[in-house]
Amino acid sequence: MEIKYFRLIRTIAEEGNMANSSRRLFLTQSALSHQLRELEERLGFKVFYRKRNVWELTDEGRELHALAIKVLDAIEEGFEKIDYIKNGTKGAIRIGTECYFFYQRLLTFIKKMDVLYPEIEVNIILDPDNHPLKKILENELDIAIVHEKPKEEVLFCQELFEDEIFAFVHKDHFFNTKTYVALEKFREAHLIIHSYPLESVFIYQHLLKPNHVEPEQITAIPLTEVALEMVNANMGVMCKPKWALEPFKAYEDIVAKRIGPYGLKRSHFLTVRKSDRQKKFINDFISNFEEEFGNG
Repeated sequence: MEIKYFRLIRTIAEEGNMANSSRRLFLTQSALSHQLRELEERLGFKVFYRKRNVWELTDEGRELHALAIKVLDAIEEGFEKIDYIKNGTKGAIRIGTECYFFYQRLLTFIKKMDVLYPEIEVNIILDPDNHPLKKILENELDIAIVHEKPKEEVLFCQELFEDEIFAFVHKDHFFNTKTYVALEKFREAHLIIHSYPLESVFIYQHLLKPNHVEPEQITAIPLTEVALEMVNANMGVMCKPKWALEPFKAYEDIVAKRIGPYGLKRSHFLTVRKSDRQKKFINDFISNFEEEFGNG
């Protein structure tokens, strides 16, 4: 039975006559009469009795009217859910990270998201203070990639992957005399970092500072190409994960040295406000993000 017949039965029953039903359904009275006659012939019983210009349901018609209400209500509810899902795929996401080198990986990922989810607008927020968790709590970011699992109850956290920080040095550098770099050796080193503050530099914040080790010299060079040229000239040490240098040209004289006998490992956590997990476009983004970066 076609949906138009359910609408016809419900409308005539609610309006009580053809004139009002015609205006409501945007059809002529003759067209409605034709539809009703066609329906009754197919069913083999009368749906309405006409009494003094008032249309009343027959016993069979009342059962059909009740069915029409259930069917049409279910359809309307279904389309409301579909609209909710459709609208839930629209939104803007502001994302930041503690690792400056991670931004270059984000750019490639965002290009893919533009194709898969053109209605999700992703904005990369560069935070000079490098406090993405604070920005999330202050509603200035929606997603943050951080190195420590947050303790705030209002935040959801998902571990993405673990990587290892290496010391990149010239092959003639004194770091290259052993199989790994001992912590104390950093006291004699010229450490090249991306930028200040030092609290944003992973090796300083998580290894050097806790062990009261201060490098002989620290220089901030935000351009990786320039930093690599300095390392290649044996003018300093740069500490990064290997994947961070993949986009740049290889240097035959630069070697990667493990830091400490077991290496310097770090985790990357995706963090978002728990209240935002109800937004479908946020969950779509997170699912794709985990698929893209979940294995490091």
